[in-house]
Amino acid sequence: MNFSPLTLSLQTAGIATLIVFLTAVPLARLISRKLFPGKSIVESLVLLPMVLPPTVVGFLLLYLFGNNGPIGKLLIEWFGIQIVFSWLGAVIAAIAVSFPLMYQSASASFANYDPQIEQAALTMGASKWKVFFTISFPLAWPGLLAGLVLTFARALGEFGATLMLAGYIPGQTDTIPLAIYFAVESGNMEAARLWVFIILALGFSSILWLNWWSKKNILRFQSEK
Repeated sequence: MNFSPLTLSLQTAGIATLIVFLTAVPLARLISRKLFPGKSIVESLVLLPMVLPPTVVGFLLLYLFGNNGPIGKLLIEWFGIQIVFSWLGAVIAAIAVSFPLMYQSASASFANYDPQIEQAALTMGASKWKVFFTISFPLAWPGLLAGLVLTFARALGEFGATLMLAGYIPGQTDTIPLAIYFAVESGNMEAARLWVFIILALGFSSILWLNWWSKKNILRFQSEK
């Protein structure tokens, strides 16, 4: 049994989750505290992949990162990097579909506490970066962790956009969802059942751990009160 889909899926989801976390959290923090013309339009564009079919997201990514696309062509000419039919394509697809989940969780987390706490620290001479890492981030952490787990689970289960952009290349782009689809297509139901069981176990374990962690922290908070 070839377990490369498991390794590839974990690597793809892990890298995508890290990139999404490092980009979506600062963006959510910035937008959640700012009022500017067109804010609703910006947030709607950020969240748009949540309501689009994965194949539509994949088509848009293919248009941007294809060999003749505006971004893909530059990457090939300047760096010799091809996104289409590559492992990088799977990572980009996972980032695109999971980014809105992290952004939405982060926005809700930053909006869930009194901003005057931050203002008080700023008036006492703390820098914005220090306020973010010592006040904003710790206060929002429970919601950020929930978003992190959901982002990883979504990236792990991505299928449509990955197939459109990265294709199915055994050993290179065959993530678990793709392995399930092509195993069923080829009539290999035993392999399909195995991969379904593995991805169910991974998803269930992630949600179970998150629920346990949340209840544990709620009980600790109530005991401290």
